[in-house]
Amino acid sequence: MAQVPSPTIRARRLRRELRRLRDRAGRTAEEVAKILGWHRTKVIRLEQGHSRVMPKDMPPLLDLYEASESERESLTALLRQSRLKGWWSAYGDVLPDDYVGFEAEATSISAFESLYVPGLLQTEEYVRAIVRAGRSTADQDETDRVVAARLARKSLLFRDLPPSLWVVLDEAVLRRMVGGPMVMRAQLARLVEACEMPTVEIQVLPFTAGAHAAMGGAFTLLSYDDPVLDPAVVYLSNDTSTLLLEESRQVARYRLMFDHLRAKALDPDRSADLLTRVAAEVPD
Repeated sequence: MAQVPSPTIRARRLRRELRRLRDRAGRTAEEVAKILGWHRTKVIRLEQGHSRVMPKDMPPLLDLYEASESERESLTALLRQSRLKGWWSAYGDVLPDDYVGFEAEATSISAFESLYVPGLLQTEEYVRAIVRAGRSTADQDETDRVVAARLARKSLLFRDLPPSLWVVLDEAVLRRMVGGPMVMRAQLARLVEACEMPTVEIQVLPFTAGAHAAMGGAFTLLSYDDPVLDPAVVYLSNDTSTLLLEESRQVARYRLMFDHLRAKALDPDRSADLLTRVAAEVPD
């Protein structure tokens, strides 16, 4: 399976390029809005992703910024690509914000989980158990859509150039009996299988490690092929909301945090051994 360009990434790149051109032109956002007859907050909202860049917005912006012909062609292409729909748009009611759009083009995914197995490594029945526990009012159709969306995400691990996936799991993830013994054994077996995948590394942070850098909760760090064009981002999430962190200082903090977690966790081989032992200990 080939990688398909992500509209989410293209939209972000477009916003960053428009900000770069505005800075080069020496214009403040308020000045641009006033000259173009827009609401004073519109430019900031476009650059921060709170509003979509519309086709009618581009010509006046590019004229005011005195964009070159090549810049116009590049930005027009980005605008067109940003308006396409990724496969995940069909699941917009059950997927978290834009996360999947950012995940779709990542070349490296580093995740710490303290409560449950990361979505990319979940079995279908494990997903269903989590949905039933967290969405007590969900009907069968909604549950099926959540499961279908979660399983569709996993395809990126099997594309022609899959991202590297490095996961640190708190030992509690292994010990929590999600869905009952049969579901949990199958899920642990899936993790053991994933340990053999060339692009996946799994480490377990044992209870004996004590206090650690991510006591505040789970996070995912997404990195891209060109860190200048597409800087890394961090996602924080819970069952009701997600938070995207893009500032380089914030991203660097979480990158260091992940390094500390990897250092305290069991190495991949010992982690695989622990996964196998815990699976064998699951009661019938």
